[in-house]
Amino acid sequence: MSAPRATSAPFDASRPSLCRLLVDPPANGTWQMAVDEALLESSAETGGSTLRFYAWSEPTVSLGYFQNYSERARHPPSRECALVRRQTGGGAILHDLELTYSLALPIAAPSAKDAVWLYEQVHTALIRVLALFGVPVRLCDPPSASLSEEPFLCFQRRARNDLLLGDFKVCGSAQRRRRGAILQHGSILLARSEKAPELPGIRELSGKNLPMADVIEAATREIGARLGLGLVARELTAGETNAAQRLCGDKYSCNHWNQRRI
Repeated sequence: MSAPRATSAPFDASRPSLCRLLVDPPANGTWQMAVDEALLESSAETGGSTLRFYAWSEPTVSLGYFQNYSERARHPPSRECALVRRQTGGGAILHDLELTYSLALPIAAPSAKDAVWLYEQVHTALIRVLALFGVPVRLCDPPSASLSEEPFLCFQRRARNDLLLGDFKVCGSAQRRRRGAILQHGSILLARSEKAPELPGIRELSGKNLPMADVIEAATREIGARLGLGLVARELTAGETNAAQRLCGDKYSCNHWNQRRI
């Protein structure tokens, strides 16, 4: 199996059942977060939908929107890694040996009207995807009492509908809603990173070394079916590329954003 090939044909945002599919090459965290925000802006402006898959060119810590920058000192293995702040909440993620997805939808889309439903549907689709590869994950029921101090790393935290393999979290997602659109993005932990040695991935927990292209193809099919979306492989528009470049320079590469909470 292989990922769908992109075409240069224009994307028709006027047909709400269609959803553009982007399968992007690895890049740094500044670019990846900027593209996700550009897609959120684009969805709000055009009414189009985009499902995107991507990986990371270097181990990168992404801080949750509300996390203090100083918290990174709590995790020595990742202190020297590149860092970027997400526009979504939650704990820090060490992005390395993982597959990341993002889904940008206009609020008018049927699948975007209930944020909790959207979260559940995507994760249910990912359960089916991983089952195809012999990896039996399940939805998490969070503990009734929260910890007095949350762990620094998101994958050591538990929230309803996180995906667990045994007792370990292997997939989590977060959302951002604004200006008429919603962005949901999340990480599938394929293998342990030396920059977060306390977090085993699917490879360590199941013995499965999942081919990324095959996972993307299966996830495209399952998410599309679950949400009633027809996925069409396309590329970023020139306007979205320009917006992402602007966000890289004005926001995601800047201390005023990444260290905004000390």
